[in-house]
Amino acid sequence: MTRISWMRLITVAIAVIAGNANAQTYPTKPIRFIVGFAPGGATDIIARALAQKLSDVFGQQVVVDNRAGGGGTIAASMTAKSPPDGYTMLMGTISTLATNVSTYKNLPYDPLRDFAPVTLAAATPYFVTVNAAMPSTLKDFIALAKAKPGQINFGSSGAGGGAHLSAELFRAMVGIELTHIPYKGAALALTDVMAGQIQMSFSQPLIVLPHLKSGRVKALAITSAKRSSALPDYPTIAESGVPGYESSSWQGIVVPAGTPPAIIARLHTELVKGLRAKDIGERLAAEGTDPGGNSPAEFGAYIKREIEKWARVVKSAGLKTE
Repeated sequence: MTRISWMRLITVAIAVIAGNANAQTYPTKPIRFIVGFAPGGATDIIARALAQKLSDVFGQQVVVDNRAGGGGTIAASMTAKSPPDGYTMLMGTISTLATNVSTYKNLPYDPLRDFAPVTLAAATPYFVTVNAAMPSTLKDFIALAKAKPGQINFGSSGAGGGAHLSAELFRAMVGIELTHIPYKGAALALTDVMAGQIQMSFSQPLIVLPHLKSGRVKALAITSAKRSSALPDYPTIAESGVPGYESSSWQGIVVPAGTPPAIIARLHTELVKGLRAKDIGERLAAEGTDPGGNSPAEFGAYIKREIEKWARVVKSAGLKTE
């Protein structure tokens, strides 16, 4: 072995030992938990609940830092440039860690290169939501869409978002033509579904559930691979005649690449405990969300699959990058 190889080996060994030593006393100061969206949204709510759990365990304040803008790219860039010492975390989402790779031309970070995964925090399916005048089963809705190509409109909160891409994946897999109408918010799209201005939207349970009893909208299916543990009465798209379909909006925690593995392991252990806590579980269930808690390696592999999957959807839909 050459002198240079020995020096590199010694450097790595010293870094590992130092990282393990730091992990034994970690944390010794407040931790910043960056969220790329405004306070009050689903991502922010989950982050704040987990931040409190970590604060209680660590005896150090975990401060949620909202850095909204650019579809989460501002927050992600800040995290990527932060020291890899365990004192900066990002509550990433399907957009910041997966779809932005394809929908932004010059993304200022690389989700796979610049971050170390910790765990998936939560996954929320979308409802295939239709106006009351539409068919009551997904199979019949598909048949109607095939009979009226391009005449059924669906809405979502902007082009290239999770709901929009989920609908584009559905459209491509069943071979139908739908017309996308972008809105400034998911609630506005659902309002127009109820009013009959558009016929369909892919909407999160928190928005749809309060309106189902009114009869003005119907939920035909959910987009997750399995029935939601929080909403078991609703069939999946896959079991409704579109095998292999799966899509969810999700959040997950990452830290800057190079963060010592021992610190990542400590964060993972305490975050999973938080996700398994009764109060957080009940809160997520009320929103139709399933808790995460997979390993760092599993979460990293999931991010990679999501990037590849949504890149194909963006290309198939002919969406232009920003």
